[in-house]
Amino acid sequence: MNKKKPLAENATLISILASLLSIVIGLAIGFLLLLILKPSAAAEGMGAMLGTGFSNLDKFGKVLYQAAPLMCCGLSVGFAFKTGLFNIGASGQYTMGAFLALYGAIFLQLPWYVCLLLAMIGGGLWGIFPGLFKALFNVNEVITAIMFNWIAMFLVNLVLANMPLMLASAWGASNSDRTAALAVANKAAIIPKGGLDKLFGNSSWVNISFFIAVVVAIIVWFILEKTTFGYELKACGLSKDAAIYAGINANRNIVFSMIIAGALSGLGGGLYYLAGTIQYVLEKSILSMGFNGIPVALLANSNPLGTIFSSLFISYINVGGAAMQPNFSSESTEIITAVIIYLAAFALLMRGVIGKVLAGKRNKEVKA
Repeated sequence: MNKKKPLAENATLISILASLLSIVIGLAIGFLLLLILKPSAAAEGMGAMLGTGFSNLDKFGKVLYQAAPLMCCGLSVGFAFKTGLFNIGASGQYTMGAFLALYGAIFLQLPWYVCLLLAMIGGGLWGIFPGLFKALFNVNEVITAIMFNWIAMFLVNLVLANMPLMLASAWGASNSDRTAALAVANKAAIIPKGGLDKLFGNSSWVNISFFIAVVVAIIVWFILEKTTFGYELKACGLSKDAAIYAGINANRNIVFSMIIAGALSGLGGGLYYLAGTIQYVLEKSILSMGFNGIPVALLANSNPLGTIFSSLFISYINVGGAAMQPNFSSESTEIITAVIIYLAAFALLMRGVIGKVLAGKRNKEVKA
């Protein structure tokens, strides 16, 4: 007869409880900030944040739309975590993926699915550099990834500024600081809605991108959990020296890991900008989507399937935060949203706390 596993040894349950506790703490501190900023509107503001996503189908469609690139960036960061690497370069990879997707859409006039492949290639190519520096010269991937975030942003800006056909001004619009609208430049490059727009009240946001990201999450889970390649990657993450002793080519796996992580971030950039609702603007700061992938991964404990739900939560909070205006300024809502999101990323710390509490209770029961 199988004995029931003690709660203190149930890693899945502890991870779920840790994530929920982190979310509750983040929401509580967010509400406290609202009280400090504007006590009279705090309850209304928190209500808007928590209720807007479900207030109508169009808003929920926007939640799904924003969750897709968040999921991809979370998968990117989580995949690298699983293999012992910290991919803080997801923003640069996301930017390069977005650029190549738009290049294929506007300049080459390719269909959306080919543009998504280009997005993955762009992100994957940008992930090679931190991987190679780590594998060949043992340079910390955090340093090179941060550098390549900025290089990606400035390089994309430079290239776009010197490619007039990519800009909206070449397609009849007055804007020269953003890419052309896909509805004008190439409708075939817009990710299809698959009838979801009608299902979600003629939403201009929703398309099949969320379901593409879910399929990718399942594939990543399968690779990590059910294949020899995934086992080797995780072995390198747990102990590089032990993996080498076991005959695993650790340096090769480090490079492959960063390429795959980069491709996932690049796909996120493609899903976001090929929706046809947003145009890429020549940026002056690094895109935040890649950084938001960090709390998505941490909240999911780097589990690809858990990333599906954590990305939905982060997206939901972002959509709700925008609805807090005009009671709170845009800067205030961004601070509050960021506090909730990044405190939610304390799931790893909470997991240790919950594990110790449950283990302590079990020890007391055994002694009794």
